[in-house]
This record gives sequence, C-alpha cells and structure tokens, in this order.
Amino acid sequence: MAEANQVAQPLQGLRVVEFTHMVMGPTCGMVLADLGAEVIKVEPVDGDRTRRLLGAGAGFFPMFNRNKKSIGLDLHQPEGAQLARELCASADVVAENFKPGTMEKYGLDYASLGATNPKLIYATCKGFLPGPYDHRTALDEVVQMMGGLAYMTGRPGDPLRAGTSVNDIMGGLFGAIGVLGALIQRGITGRGMEVQSALYENNVFLMGQHMLQYAVTGKPAAPLPARDNPWAVYDVFTVRDGEQIFLAAVSDAQWVKFCDVLGFPDLKAEPGLATNNQRVEQRPRLLATLRERLAPRGAAELAAAMERAGLPFAPIRRPEDLLEDEHLLATGGLADIVLPDGDKAGQTVKTTLLPFTLEGGRLGVRLQPPRLGEHSRELLGAAGYSDDRIDDLRRRGVIG
Repeated sequence: MAEANQVAQPLQGLRVVEFTHMVMGPTCGMVLADLGAEVIKVEPVDGDRTRRLLGAGAGFFPMFNRNKKSIGLDLHQPEGAQLARELCASADVVAENFKPGTMEKYGLDYASLGATNPKLIYATCKGFLPGPYDHRTALDEVVQMMGGLAYMTGRPGDPLRAGTSVNDIMGGLFGAIGVLGALIQRGITGRGMEVQSALYENNVFLMGQHMLQYAVTGKPAAPLPARDNPWAVYDVFTVRDGEQIFLAAVSDAQWVKFCDVLGFPDLKAEPGLATNNQRVEQRPRLLATLRERLAPRGAAELAAAMERAGLPFAPIRRPEDLLEDEHLLATGGLADIVLPDGDKAGQTVKTTLLPFTLEGGRLGVRLQPPRLGEHSRELLGAAGYSDDRIDDLRRRGVIG
C-alpha cells in the first residue's frame, strides 16, 4: 500500500476559501483538502465556535478541519470584509454554510464574487434548497424528523435521531461532489457555477428506497425495529456474559451452513424451515429457539464459527472500540492528528480518513487541524501585505 504522503493529490494547485462552521460546510472543505486542494478556513477573530464545543460536539473541529489553513477575519469591519473578498478573488472555489443573506451583507455571495471572477465555483451548503422551506433554520435533527429518517430509525411511536451526523456529513459530501463536477465542466467551458447542497434534500435522498417501496408495493415502510424482515435470521442476539452479536443467514445455502457450523442438525432437517420464506413465516418461533440455544455461548466463539463458514456476523461495538480495530490499524484507516484547542491542545490522537484509496493509498493528513489564525501572516504576506501592515491589522482586531 502506498504511503499516505505519496498518494496522488488530484486537486493539488486548487485554492478553496471556505466560510464554514459546525459539520456540513467543513466536511465539504475537508474532502477537497484531503484530495490535495489548498483550503483556507476563514474564521471569526475569536475562532470558529466549534473549537469550544463540549460533549457530542467536542470532536467536530479536529475531525472536519484537517489539511486546512486558518485565517481569522472580522467581517464586521470593512477592512476585514475587503480582505475576505481579496482572498476570494484568488480562489477557484468558495464554500459557505451560513444562513441565507449572511454572505450578501459582506459582498461575499456568488452574485458579487462571480461578477468579477467568472471562473469561480461557489458551493453553498444549506438546510434546504430554494423553495418554501428555505427560510427555516435547519439542524440534522430537524431534517431527520421531517424527512422520515427518525421515524424509520426508532420504534413505532418513538422517532429516534440516527447516532451520527448523517445529513451534515453526507450533505457536505454531496457539496464536494458537486464541486468536482463543476470543476470538470469549467475545464470544458472555462466558466464556474454555483453548487448548492442541502440537509433536507440529502435526507430525502436517503429515504428514496422507502418511498419507492411504498410506490411499488402500496404498503408503507415500517420503522426498522418493527419492519417486515425479508430474512428470518437477521438479528442481534444476547449471549454469555451479556455480550451481543449480530448474526445473519440470508439465503437457503447460508441457512444450511448456519445450522452446520453452530450444531443445529434438527433445525436444518425440519421441512417447515427449508426455504427462506418458510423461515420468515416461522420467524418468531425460530428466533425464540435460537436465542435460547445461543444464550450460553460466547460471542467470540460464535464470531469464529461464523467467520470460518463465511457467514455474516458482527460484534456490537462502541465508537471508542474502533480505535483499536485490527483491520483499521493494519490498513492505515486511522491517522494521527494533533488537537489544536482545549485542555488537550497539543495531544496526538487518531482520526478517521476518507474511506477510499487512490493508487492503493489512503489520503492522509498533510496539515494538522489549524490553530486559530495560524496561517494569517503567511496568507496575507503572500498577498503582498507587509509585516508592519499585518501587525497593525492584528492590533486593531481586523485579523486574528
């Protein structure tokens, strides 16, 4: 496998200026940064507020802002907004995810920037695409609730948010995909374009399979915990010492292997369980039998048996368990980063990389998640500003 720092960087030489916060916009920029682009993160002079989040938000900034440069600008000051516009004039791509109308106030919207830079690609990551809902404030929870995902995830009558920021992350990915398409088109026409991605529309895309299920069958999709399962053995089993493991047999051939490897010759020989549809009809009885027989056995023993037979299985693990996952460690799926903020600033921890390879290598970490304003002097100096001018701007709070 190629070393991360030797992997092709197809966007090398591309400049991206991003005005983003939280998860969706930073994800879009991170994808472009990992692919080799120079991504300049414009932050308020007191920093992106995700640097200071606690609890479930504590990992936002270090996760989604690697491979980026940071400059702090006070856009409320005319000089700060002017500096931002100068940066954008040098950019191939501008990305933002603030509420509608924010960028227009500073002359940083697509209409303003595109008028003087017709090659600019402008990525807007929002809650909703233009329409009746676009004035609403969106969160991942909001679109999960109104877009059917919470309904499908929870038990009947108990809608449940998915356990990660699916729409924020995927919305950022779709924004980056749109940018990549726009770059190809710009290579043909010489002109840029605006790309829009939205949380709600992303969530609806995720629901497409269930919408079509209803269109095809006329039967509404049931929430996942209560759905009509097409396979009988496809469930989580609690075994010895309270451990849990997911086991599955999704074909008649797999059912035979399942019975052989786990020692259930009587179930294998039962005529009423011979086909998948027969097993589905007998699912409550069959699962009760399997739960009773599997309860005394260990999860590791069951996993080894299923793996030998080539059958689907999965231990039930927590996110922190993945830091020691032998496959991720062996294949370079985790990389070291240095935390830029908080009580653990300077500490090295592991983060996840984009889940694909280029020429057999993973796209790694070239730049650590930046400290606030870490690259302000470098970027302004490259733009022709003297050290004295930069020092004056910093004293007056125009830059951070």
